[in-house]
Order: sequence, then structure tokens, then C-alpha cells
Amino acid sequence: MAQDRLDLPLNFEFWLNKAVAWGQTTTLESQQDVCLHLPQLQKFLQQIYETLKHMDFSMAIDRFPLIGQLLGRLCWNPFVIGYDENQKILMWCLCCLYCSEPQNSIEVEANIWIRSLLCHLLSSSKLGLNEVGSVIQALGYTSPDYYPELLKNMVLSLVTELRVNHLNGFSIQKIIPERQIKAISLLCVPLLTLPDILPLLEALLTYHGGEPKEILSSEFLEGVNEAFLQKKIVLSESAVFSLWLRHLPSLEKATLHLFEKLTSRYINIPEELEGVIKDSLLPQAACHPSIFRIVDEIFRNALLETNGTSEVLTIIQVFTQCFVQAFQKDSKQLKFPLKSYFPYASPSLVMILLQDPEDLPRGLWCQHLNHISKTLKNIVEDQSTQSCGSPFEQWFLFIHFGEWADIAAEELLMWRAESPEALLWLLAFYYNPHDQNQEWIQTMVDVRAVHGHIMKLFDRTPLSVKDLQAVAGESSEDGTRQPSTQRFIRHLLLNFLLFSSEGHTIAQEFIITQTDEIIDEFLNLIARAKSRWERLGMETPRTGKLARDLLQELQCYRTKHVL
Repeated sequence: MAQDRLDLPLNFEFWLNKAVAWGQTTTLESQQDVCLHLPQLQKFLQQIYETLKHMDFSMAIDRFPLIGQLLGRLCWNPFVIGYDENQKILMWCLCCLYCSEPQNSIEVEANIWIRSLLCHLLSSSKLGLNEVGSVIQALGYTSPDYYPELLKNMVLSLVTELRVNHLNGFSIQKIIPERQIKAISLLCVPLLTLPDILPLLEALLTYHGGEPKEILSSEFLEGVNEAFLQKKIVLSESAVFSLWLRHLPSLEKATLHLFEKLTSRYINIPEELEGVIKDSLLPQAACHPSIFRIVDEIFRNALLETNGTSEVLTIIQVFTQCFVQAFQKDSKQLKFPLKSYFPYASPSLVMILLQDPEDLPRGLWCQHLNHISKTLKNIVEDQSTQSCGSPFEQWFLFIHFGEWADIAAEELLMWRAESPEALLWLLAFYYNPHDQNQEWIQTMVDVRAVHGHIMKLFDRTPLSVKDLQAVAGESSEDGTRQPSTQRFIRHLLLNFLLFSSEGHTIAQEFIITQTDEIIDEFLNLIARAKSRWERLGMETPRTGKLARDLLQELQCYRTKHVL
């Protein structure tokens, strides 16, 4: 091998002369000469690669000034690139010359040239020239047979080399320098949506070098993420998870992309939200705590920026349900402790909230809610419990499992709560997570009074919209109520409309008297209620029909109103 490398300059001149001669004619004699020399040419190209991989661009040009001319001519010779592993070796030679951070105009131009050669090698459309096609036919192939197999074999060779050298956790750094891995990732950028390149993309995404630093180019990672989000490519879950774990900007962009889709006017039903969320692969990826914490932080910021709108609360609630399903899906998988996902929350509270209502007898729901309320209240009021974080952290945790808050609002009006105080406190905290101060005391006074007033409305016949408006606090003397208290009251009022016979008759009339923002809030609450009833087997013919009618009529009303 040492002697072979000493002879490289002489061999180089020989093979360059051959490449020039082969490119000047397509005679039978020329084709026969190419085929005769292919085994020796492959050996020479392997030697060139072994030499180039230890050099940067300037060193390579100093050693082989005409390297570009040789590689360029060989890449356009269909006999050469169709033989054994020549394509793969030529590609790695080009990667050795590629400058991931070009320092001058020469290196920039060289990069452009290398990209064009890679596009030519990988894209069948580039290979469809008439003069090349005539040579291919001489080999006994037709274009539809030759080009796809050519591309697939080349990609397979690259993928095999990546995976074999990375077998059993060993880094391929000693065999394939990391700068070449970065170069090949850059060269894939203009080819991301080419179907046959997909195995190479996945092999790169799941490959990790021996160094802690990222070895794939940011342009490649961003491009793959964008193509995935736009549904231009379909990646395996493992490749997507690897992408988001190794490139934080891609994970953030994927989360924001999902959030924008979920907040569109066309998606407001929990089942629709669930489909879009699962399709994003984010809840599945969030089974890794690092991903969950980033996604959750973005949701936290959205919650604060929107002041906890019903729409955002619903999104967080549905996303958490999808995450829990993915987390519990395969008991054989090694799971991280729950503390890894909710580091600032009380572990005991997490376990209580994780209890699925579907797994409890319906008669025990109120008891479980009292347990949640008592545990949460003790944590919030115990200022010495530093390890459990602030009241805000406990509230943010409760928001994730907001289905229990929705059930509490229903239990308060279903006469099953032996003492409404615990459930009133729980809902008040859901809508107003501030420290226990004068504002909180007033909130509790208001909600106790409103709850008592609503319970009396069950016996009122006939019931008018004005009766409901009075409870809602739309009279001037009630104008001092906190916005959070008003939202709590609207939640109770909606449940009254759904569960009382008189409320059924005036539900739509009352709701459309509200502002657009409040109507949207009612829409979210109704959709959540209907979804929950169906899942837990609670829906009755009367409540189910009312919920469906209200959703349809209010959505039509809002659509016409917006237009």
C-alpha cells in the first residue's frame, strides 16, 4: 500500500489520460477499453480516497492540481459509475474536497461544482442525456431499469458503510473523518426530497460521531426538518426523534408549527386536535424527557402570553393525553421516572392526576376529586415545601390534566358532591392560581354565591336569558369581578345549560348574546365535554344531541360573523 501511494502521481497522469480518451469517443473499442480497466481504476480511486481523506481542500489541490478534471470526467462516464462501488468511492472523494466553511471564492466555486456532480450522480433526470443514454443501451439496459437501480445501489453502499462502521456503538471517526460526514450532509441538502435518497438521510440522522459536538451541518438538519414538516418526505420515528434530539432549533420549529396548526379556526374539536398532534410525532418523541421539557416550555410561554385562554388550555390537555398514551403504550420499554418530566411538581400530585377517570367507577370520581383538591391545597398553602416548586408550577401541572377540572365542574351541578367546597376551591385554583391573598378570598366568596344561585335555577320555570345574564355578572353592580372568576362562572353556566331541561331551550340564545371571545370559549368547553362523554360513556341522547347542535350552530354563527 505504501508503494502504491508513492506511485500515485504517476498513476494519476495515466488515469487522467485514460479519462480524456474515454470521453472523446463512443466507439466499441473505447467501450471495451473502459471495461478492461475498470477493476484497476477502482483500486486507484480507493487509493486516491485514502489519501484525500487526510487532507483539506488546499492540500489536495497542491498535491493533485488536476483532481477536479479527473473526478469530473469519471463522474460523467456511465461505464465507470455503473461498475461495482465506483459511485460510492467517487462520492466520498468529492466529499473530501468539499469545504464546509469556504474561505475564498475558489472554495465557493469548488463547492458549487461538487454539488452539481452529486446532483448528477443521484438524480435520474441529470443522467437522461441522449449521448449517455446511447452508451447505457450498449450495456444492455433501458433507462427506466438503469437509473433507479444505479441510484439505489449507490445509496445502499453509502448507508452500509455508515452503519457497518458505526456497529456496536463504535465511532467511524478513524475510518471516515467527521468533516466528510458533514460534507456529505451538506451535499444532500438539494436532494432531500428525492425518494431514493431517504435511506441515506435516515442513516445520517441516526449516526453519531465520537465527539460531543454536532457533526452534521445545520443546513442539512434544518432542511430535513422543513421537508418533514411540509410532508415532502416521510421519515421513521427513530430518525425524527434523533433529528430533534440533536438539533434544538428543529424541535422548537416543529412545536411552533404544530401550535400554529392547532390554533387555526378549522381545528377546535378534541378528536381533530388529537389526530393532528399524534401525526406530528411530538407526543411520541416527548417520551424522551429532554424533548418533553422543551415542548412543555413552549406551551408554558403560550399559556402565559395568552393569559390562559380556553383554546390553549385545551391544546395542552389533549397533548398531555396523547403523551401519556405514548408513555404507557409499551411497558417493555425502559421508561424515565415521572420526575424527569415534571421536575418542579409534587410526585404524589402527579400520580393522583395521572389516574384516568375511565379506570375509576363513576361513583368514586367525586372522592378522587376531593383527594386532588386536598393534596393540591396542602402543597400550595405549605410555603415551606420548597422542593415542590411555586403555586404556579402546581397549577401548570394541573392544567396538563385539565380533564379533572372539567369533571369537577360537572360534579358541582350533578348533586353528587357531598360538600362542594373542595371542588369549588379546585376550580377556583384552575382559573386563578395566584397566592392566597385578598383577591383569592373574594374569588371564593363570588363562586360560592354563584354556585348556590345556579343550583336554584334548576327549579325555575320558565327560565329566561336575563336570569342567566344576571348569574353571569353582566349587570353593572357585578362589573368588578375578576376575569378569571368570570371564566369560572361561565364554565358552571355552560354545564347548567347542558344538564338542565330548561337550559336546553335557551342555550343557543344565551350564548350568542356573548362576545366573540366568550363564544369561542364556550365552543371549546362544549367540544371538550362532548369528547369526554363519548370516551367515558357518559353521553345521553339529550345531552349528546344538544352538544352536537350547539357545536354546529355556534361554528356556523362564528364563521358567518368572522366573514
